[in-house]
Amino acid sequence: MATVTSVHEVDWPHFAFTEDAVLCFIRNGCRVMLIHKKTGLGAGKINAPGGRVERGETFEQTAVREVQEEIGLTPTGLAQVAELNFIFTNGYSLRGIVFFASGYSGTPISTREADPFWCEVAEIPYDRMWEDDRHWLPRVLAGEKVLGRFIFDDDRMLSMDIAPLDPAA
Repeated sequence: MATVTSVHEVDWPHFAFTEDAVLCFIRNGCRVMLIHKKTGLGAGKINAPGGRVERGETFEQTAVREVQEEIGLTPTGLAQVAELNFIFTNGYSLRGIVFFASGYSGTPISTREADPFWCEVAEIPYDRMWEDDRHWLPRVLAGEKVLGRFIFDDDRMLSMDIAPLDPAA
C-alpha cells in the first residue's frame, strides 16, 4: 500500500488494521483519570489507561484488564464513547475503542507502564497528549459519541475526520 497522507484516500469500511486497542477514561465528577505513559506507543505523553486487545478478549474485557494492569483500578459502568482509527505512514495502523467508566474500585498505583493522576476536565493538558485528542476528546466529554479517523507521520497528524458514531456500527 502506498503511503497514505489523507483520511479521504482510505476505504475505511474495508481497511484491515494492524491491531485493535482500547482507552478507558474513568470519570469522577468533574475529574478524569489520566496517566503519564512510560512505555510503548505514546511513551512520554499524557493519555488514558489502555492497550492492545488480546486474542479472545472483548473490548470491554481489555479495558478492565489494561486499567487494572496499568494503574491498579477496576473500572465499572463502561460505555463506549468513540471509535478512533489511526494509520501511520510507517505502515502501522490501529483501531481504538474508547470507553468512559462511571465508577471504579481500588486505589490508583504507579506501575512500570504508567503514573496515574486525577485531572479536572477543564485542565486537561492537551498540549502534552496526542495531537488528535484536542479534536475528539472535548466532544465526547460533552456527551457526543464520535468516529475519528486520523493519519499520522510519527507524532505529527497529517489528516483527520471526525463524525458522529453510528449507533448501528
